Amino acid sequence: MTAMQHEYDEATDVIALDAPADGFIDSFLLGNGWLGAALRGGPGTERIDLNADTLWSGGPESSSGDPVDPGLVEALRAAVSHGDDARAERLAARLQGVRFAQSYQPVGWLEWSYAGASVGDYRRALNLATATSTTAFSTADGDVEVTAFCSHPAGVFVGEARGAVGALELSFRSEHPNIDVRRESLDGCEWLIATGRVPARVDPNYVASPVEHVVYAQDRPDTDGTVAAGMGFAVAAMLERTAADSVRVIATVATGYRGWDARPSADAAALSAEARNRVAAAAGSTTRELAAEHREDHRLWYEKARLRLGGDDTNTDSDESLRRQVRYFNLGRYLLISSSRPGTQAANLQGIWNVDVRPGWCCGYTTNINLQMNYWAAPRTGLDDLMAPLAELATDLAVRGEAAARRYGARGSAVHHNSDLWRFVDSIPGLPQWSNWPSALLWLADQLRQSSATSPHAARALRSVLPRAVDFVLDMLVEHDDGALVVSPSTSPEHFFLIDAADGAAEHGATAAVSAGATMDQELARAALSAYVRDAGGDQDGRDGRERRDRARHALARLRAPRSGRDGALLEWANERTPGEVGHRHLSHLYGLYPGDRITESGTPGDFAAAREALRRRLSAGSGYTGWSQAWILCLAARLGDGDLATRSLHILTTELCSRSMLDLHPHDDWPEGAVFQIDGNLGAVAGMVELLVQGSGQELTLLNALPSQWRSGRATGLRDAAGRWVELSWSHGRLERLTVEASATGPIRLDVPQSGLCTITDSAGRDIRSDTTPHALRPERQWITWSATASTRYIATWSRTHDRIEEP
Repeated sequence: MTAMQHEYDEATDVIALDAPADGFIDSFLLGNGWLGAALRGGPGTERIDLNADTLWSGGPESSSGDPVDPGLVEALRAAVSHGDDARAERLAARLQGVRFAQSYQPVGWLEWSYAGASVGDYRRALNLATATSTTAFSTADGDVEVTAFCSHPAGVFVGEARGAVGALELSFRSEHPNIDVRRESLDGCEWLIATGRVPARVDPNYVASPVEHVVYAQDRPDTDGTVAAGMGFAVAAMLERTAADSVRVIATVATGYRGWDARPSADAAALSAEARNRVAAAAGSTTRELAAEHREDHRLWYEKARLRLGGDDTNTDSDESLRRQVRYFNLGRYLLISSSRPGTQAANLQGIWNVDVRPGWCCGYTTNINLQMNYWAAPRTGLDDLMAPLAELATDLAVRGEAAARRYGARGSAVHHNSDLWRFVDSIPGLPQWSNWPSALLWLADQLRQSSATSPHAARALRSVLPRAVDFVLDMLVEHDDGALVVSPSTSPEHFFLIDAADGAAEHGATAAVSAGATMDQELARAALSAYVRDAGGDQDGRDGRERRDRARHALARLRAPRSGRDGALLEWANERTPGEVGHRHLSHLYGLYPGDRITESGTPGDFAAAREALRRRLSAGSGYTGWSQAWILCLAARLGDGDLATRSLHILTTELCSRSMLDLHPHDDWPEGAVFQIDGNLGAVAGMVELLVQGSGQELTLLNALPSQWRSGRATGLRDAAGRWVELSWSHGRLERLTVEASATGPIRLDVPQSGLCTITDSAGRDIRSDTTPHALRPERQWITWSATASTRYIATWSRTHDRIEEP
């Protein structure tokens, strides 16, 4: 099913501001998948912060996954089994590696002076539909307008100023030392070529120690131009006057990345030539030609899905809030298109944009939520091809993680909570609550499994990732006191609990994080084993596959299920524990509700109610104070059918936890701007907004499950559910008017809709389709509609209000 023809809507496709950015978090972000540019909109002089997705500190390193003393893991498991939490914590620290993941690096910035100072009428805008930024203002000599974009087809940044352009100047600066800048004039154009190297090592921003945290290599490249660490980069920029009243800049970046397991290049001459040739090739086209090619390339992605919302025509404030929410939806899709394309690296914590040598949390791949959240919405909004970099990363990690698994005496592969360009997989030095979580590959496997119906990239990667994840988890399972199987050792990402008073330390506030059978690990184990038993991994042929399947089936039958506590809330750990932070930002124990799919209202009503109570307790204690955490809450609200909570989350995301340019924020008092941009909140919120409208797997397709009260009417196109069905729908006064769904398989479709009334179903040829309507067993305001569908056939459902039991609002 194709999305509807694009209808340009300035109210929701454009972010418009009346002042330049005060700093990076208010910038407008442009990107072509691998080349990033952040523009601050300075009138007369623009700062263009440049990034390239493969520019990272460090170099390929061997894993620290050498086998440890085989008795260490057994001693740790024994301490956990005996309830000696303090000893378990000490032993767990000995499983950690000795290195940190490396950091995503800035290139530097171009300063482009093109006109006199502004005297008024300043405005800047980011057009999400055309992926173009504009800055306009008046000077003493007349009006000026600057347009800019990052072209994927040409591989360059293009900026053009028109109007009262004056003296022209272009310079390059970088936080990296020893930058070599060369200038030359050629055929009436000014060229700037800058080369340098990034650090050989950067410690994470949260590491405080007396050692030097940023180290630049002093070695010379080998005869082949390569180095062990600290790759080289080159910037090429050309400044030319294209007419009496216009001037343009074309720029690009080349990096020394040659593969995650290969020595990078620091050959300045070769990198300069690569960058210069790319700019020269683009310069052979006019700006109009480059822009047209760029817009068409972007349009093919951006038009995959659309959302329109309408509220109460008499409430102007409500309507503006709705426009802002749709703009946020569009921005999230725009950012993923701009930072993840087939052939690029996966989007990191900030997509592809970063200005810090020691960025927040390395600006890397945090695999205990943030990396995965970046891609939740991709297969649901027609952007499944943009999952290719995630699928490639997961495949590489599955290979690299084999050494890390051996530290646990396990087969398969283990991946911990931090990774980078070099496919880092080890447990970093630090507190076990952060460092001792080896289950990231299990999460990635489940994400690939859930996306495999819509993404061929995910389906292919799953065949490589799932067997290794299953082998690892099978060797991590031990018997619990009740005879059931639990993952041991086990942690709940980044959270901790108070040590029991019986251990003699609780009164002193002692805490621990390591136990057995933490709820998230149990959910991930169940998901991986179930998928393999169902042959989702495609590795059932041969003796190894059959043996693995048999072991997985037997383990699945004995796997301990998550439990509820005395207060009725789903437990975060296997047993009752006093959480260290009741309002913790992670919601790991609710994985089975979202992004997992085990917990449902009809299938597991007890766990569904327990998950609702667990979320209520978290929220009442202040959870959701970061953008990404609030995006997760939005997704959970959608699964819970809680429209009021969804309304609250959307308000927080689009007002309190985003910058003026609507970039998602992680509040950070120690950061110069008071907050760190993290892209996962922007991207995760898109997934949540889709979930409010469309949910489905297998036969069931649930619509408008948690419609916010503001969303009185609307239309959405190009959405997909987890079963791969394309969906378009329109609604008014909270009730469906029209649904178009394209079946992904032959068999029954069971609609779960928020209304009673007569429903007529036809196929794409206009033939009436017989359907059965039954009352919803759990929610009397909803009903089920079932019919037999044929794969790849489009069905249209319309509703009559003649017999509605619900009064018109």
